[in-house]
Amino acid sequence: MGPSIYPYLSLHLKYTFPLIISRPLFSVNKSYSFLFKRVMLPNVHYFSTKDWNEVYANYKKANRESKQKNDNDEKIAVFARSVFAAGTAKRKNEIFRSKSANEAQEHQENYRRGRGFKLPDHPLTTAEWKNLKENAENSRRFEIRVMNKMLCERADINVAKSFLAYVALETGTVSYELLLKYLALCVYANRHSEVFDVYDIMKSRFKAFDNAANGLFMRGFCMTERWKEALPILETIKKLSVPSPRNYADVIDGAVRHGDIATAWALYNEILDTGIIPKQQTWQSLFESGLSDPSTVERLESILYYMRDNQIYPNESVAQSIKAWFERLPGDKWKGRWSTGEPSAVCESCQVKLESLQLTEEEYRQLKDHVMTDVIEGQDIFSKTTPEELELFKAFVKQNPAFDVVIDGLNVANTTIRGKQSQMLLEVVSQLKKQGWRVLVLGRKHMLQQSCKWDQRHMSLIQRRAHCFFTDNLTEDDPFILYAALHSGNHCVFVSQDLMRDHKACMPNSAMKRLFFKWQRGHQLVLNTWILKKVHFQFQTIQDYDTIVQTDKTSWHIPYDADGVDRCTFEVPQKWLCLTRK
Repeated sequence: MGPSIYPYLSLHLKYTFPLIISRPLFSVNKSYSFLFKRVMLPNVHYFSTKDWNEVYANYKKANRESKQKNDNDEKIAVFARSVFAAGTAKRKNEIFRSKSANEAQEHQENYRRGRGFKLPDHPLTTAEWKNLKENAENSRRFEIRVMNKMLCERADINVAKSFLAYVALETGTVSYELLLKYLALCVYANRHSEVFDVYDIMKSRFKAFDNAANGLFMRGFCMTERWKEALPILETIKKLSVPSPRNYADVIDGAVRHGDIATAWALYNEILDTGIIPKQQTWQSLFESGLSDPSTVERLESILYYMRDNQIYPNESVAQSIKAWFERLPGDKWKGRWSTGEPSAVCESCQVKLESLQLTEEEYRQLKDHVMTDVIEGQDIFSKTTPEELELFKAFVKQNPAFDVVIDGLNVANTTIRGKQSQMLLEVVSQLKKQGWRVLVLGRKHMLQQSCKWDQRHMSLIQRRAHCFFTDNLTEDDPFILYAALHSGNHCVFVSQDLMRDHKACMPNSAMKRLFFKWQRGHQLVLNTWILKKVHFQFQTIQDYDTIVQTDKTSWHIPYDADGVDRCTFEVPQKWLCLTRK
């Protein structure tokens, strides 16, 4: 068994122990004018990773002094890195879940102390297994629970064999379900002879196998000289359903492992024809096969173009295989280096300019049209607003000059940790107004009513310093924000903590989803707020370059997922493979 067979097991373990984040942040007062400088957004400063490293020592000193002055002074640190940087979501989630993570860890410790069922560390006799079942707290489905535990703990095969022998003697047979779990254990442990034995047993007892059994047999066979027996099993799966990427990956790996490169590429082309996204293992196998077969240069380069077109990133193991393949190419001499992107949009290693994150005029037009059609005027738009309100807002936007920044008023106000929400919103509006920006604040009507959170003096100042539109309290304002930002032009940015995943999902195809995400990363300002005597805030970094596989024929730049970094779908890698001709 492995994570590939039972992914839910690795998923559970992944969240059992929290990642300890020791990197603190430096607090910067929002009143400092030097915070707002940048080329793309000329009056706003965005802190890079290097900036935070440089001021780390000052932060520690300031933090110590602050604690000495007032032990009760609150300070809540946040992430200086972009919300779209790989691993950010997991790190934030682990901070917020620290308590529950500790409880989960305690549960695991209790389990290890013997409060849970403990497997034997050596084979047992039939009598011993029978006695174990009789003394179990719950004997219901005892056999299934024991086999599941063996899979979880990667039990010794001989222990599993003794257990199946007990089951056979007690019941006169071993069920399909138990054999399937035993098969998974054998495949995971690379016990090839046992896999063959189970295959013979099940083939003699059952007329057909389900996809789970077929997949396990394919994987087991493909690790041996009998790998070609997996091919008819693959054909059997095709008659019932579409084979999974894992099914193809196992057979391709077996073909490459045993030198049948033609079969490997034929199966890879079959994957692409069915529209399935290949497994990382498949790409790694093909690049490793290319180390001994220089005739596959165009085919292997086509994999990189496929990654580019579909905004897919190789993992670190695949990136290492790509690097090794390039460096062993005959004729052209390539050099691979591990790199990162600089804030100036150049590769840290070779100083080549990386592709801009800004949309072309044609891309912007396409995105604007689709957002209007699929998000603003979608089938369920009037479950989020009313026809009258939507038309009123459209007229409002058209009557005003193009905006430079659109603020999700309620969302921004809710980022405050202390004080009135209206004050937080006023601070953000005031800073942007000082830079000469034309500001639009989208809010809700309840914000105009005096309350402990909404001071009408603050709201009056906001309405003087920015254009404001207040929707009904039940209206979903995200479509209004997108409409105003896109209608104002490619220069307009928007301020919100909302990652707009639902609206990205409304895009009609994967290409438009990628285009929406590209525009979002280049136009969304996200606030970081923290407390050090009073509320401070800053905007997260917006990078100038696109995180996508790219080439200029003399170099390749490939972003990849580093080991140990769990990237969400709305995040992009921070590590790059730089390949240049010598």
